[in-house]
Amino acid sequence: MSQPYPPPTATDTVRLTVAQAVVRFLGRQYSERDGVRQRLFAGCLGIFGHGNVAGLGQALLQAELEDADLPEPQLPYVLGRNEQAMVHTAVAYARAKDRLQTWAVSTSVGPGATNMVTGAALATINRLPVLLLPADTFATRAASPLLQELERPDSGDVTVNDAFRPVSRYFDRIWRPEQLPGALLGAMRVLTDPAETGAVTLCFPQDVQAEAFDWPVELFAERTWHVARPLPEAAALRRAVEVIRSARRPLVVAGGGVIYSGATEALDAFATATGIPVAQTQAGKGALPYDHPQSVGAIGSTGTTAANALAREADVVIGIGTRYQDFTTASRTAFNDPGVRFVNVNVASVDSVKHAGVGVVADAREALLALSAELSGWSVEESYRARTAELAAAWEATVQAAYHPPTPSAGEGGRLSQNEVIGLVNEVSGPRDVVVCAAGSMPGDLHKMWRVRDRKGYHVEYGYSCMGYEIPGGIGVAMASPDRDVFVMVGDGSYLMMPTELVTAVQEGVKVVVVLVQNHGFASIGALSEQLGSQRFGTRYRYRSSSGRLDGDVLPVDLAANAASLGVDVLHAQDGPSLEAALRKAKAGDRATVVHVETDPLIDAPSSESWWDVPVSEVSALDSTQGARAEYERWKSVQRAHLAPSERGTPEA
Repeated sequence: MSQPYPPPTATDTVRLTVAQAVVRFLGRQYSERDGVRQRLFAGCLGIFGHGNVAGLGQALLQAELEDADLPEPQLPYVLGRNEQAMVHTAVAYARAKDRLQTWAVSTSVGPGATNMVTGAALATINRLPVLLLPADTFATRAASPLLQELERPDSGDVTVNDAFRPVSRYFDRIWRPEQLPGALLGAMRVLTDPAETGAVTLCFPQDVQAEAFDWPVELFAERTWHVARPLPEAAALRRAVEVIRSARRPLVVAGGGVIYSGATEALDAFATATGIPVAQTQAGKGALPYDHPQSVGAIGSTGTTAANALAREADVVIGIGTRYQDFTTASRTAFNDPGVRFVNVNVASVDSVKHAGVGVVADAREALLALSAELSGWSVEESYRARTAELAAAWEATVQAAYHPPTPSAGEGGRLSQNEVIGLVNEVSGPRDVVVCAAGSMPGDLHKMWRVRDRKGYHVEYGYSCMGYEIPGGIGVAMASPDRDVFVMVGDGSYLMMPTELVTAVQEGVKVVVVLVQNHGFASIGALSEQLGSQRFGTRYRYRSSSGRLDGDVLPVDLAANAASLGVDVLHAQDGPSLEAALRKAKAGDRATVVHVETDPLIDAPSSESWWDVPVSEVSALDSTQGARAEYERWKSVQRAHLAPSERGTPEA
């Protein structure tokens, strides 16, 4: 006769609201890699409104008071000024921490929530972890339609927060308290998975936030999430080694995965032993220091002539931790050898198969160590090493000439060029200092010309290239790296998108040096517009003239006065010596400082001798557009799909 099941063991419970349970849970989560353990959440950034002030707001206050006797609160709260900006700060922090730590971000219902959608897209595209906690409408629908509720005639359960679904790696809405544990555990799994990470969105109806429930105490025990280092499959490794050994002109393309994996030392050893030159994506810049013998700098549309020359000739391209964004491949015109083959090392399988490459799904560091062992004794020919050195030296001479032109401050009205500004910031900054940028012309110019000396010294957001990221992103980097100075490079167009986080920097005592480049318009899109035959239309900050067009005098906008009104120190520069003096003063200080300098937007950076696919009007009455279309068609003729298999087939039995 079968025995009855034993009665369930009584479980201790604690009565908390849903919001209080969320805060307590998050404060007890840890990540671990290579034996190093740290809190998963550095804190919670937030702006309160009616949707979260009495729920998550009350819970954060209660936790702060309960933790008063601890050395530091388990989930510190930081008040932001803009919801999108708070996500940028959290994402920048996570990137600086190699995706092992991040922040939670809480907002109210309605516009507070949807303001975060852009930040969510940025996080997911860049594969950086951030936890978003937007408030939502009532689960009970007791008072519908609510203030700020999207009332749809065709659906009762859709809210504005459903806009997060396509831009989140994990999405859930907590309709009932019982759903919370599963949602929280699912969220932590994605946040700590290198291949799956991105924005995680948990929506909390405002009535559910305040609802009490008896939670099992086990939910609040300290929990460690182990961040894996997947090893390369033996067969995949053999296939990759076979392709690499067949190469005469191989090239490594190092992406962000090299940085996040902490694989820079392994890459250094691999490149030194094999002699394979290393080109770097925007996210991968810093994988090798600029003066490493095998470093050829940036690749692609914003690359160096050295990297792009080697890319054109490469017969094997070894992508490590890159997703082959269009700027990296110069819109698939970079790799011109008719028989070029690809080896792709990535933790994400979706990237391992791009360009029909031999895929090695593995952690970058572990894969490089394994490749080095298998390729022991193999090297490129000495002539190829010599060509790498020659091309790199020629590019460095080009950069030096851009940093220090024969005629300094040769722009209109004696203004500096942007190249000179970048050069001075680069030379004043320390080897471990960080440059931060995201949008406009500077990301491309920095990618080409910034002489990076430390694996964490370069932080340019170029997956989403989001205007306004720079200042909140710089704050996130500074909070993550208090032992480094952070130089934020931002143009006037991007500055105007999101200057308000300077107030947060003042509030939190975060030191950032914001180099505000004033060129009275959109320098990047202006140059692109001219290149595409659109004559810089709509890209300058001008009065509307009597002609009805925006081609009048420059607008009298005083961005330096705006910055000063937000509580930061402001320094002015007019030429090279005054800019250098201002930068050194800002670096020596301990407060957030804006260094304001005007530049001439018509002086370009050195050419990459590369291309980016932006379609040009096929027919036009403008001569400028017709000429741009002819150039566009010339480049389109070079564009390739890269569909040929990298493996030559298997021998018959």
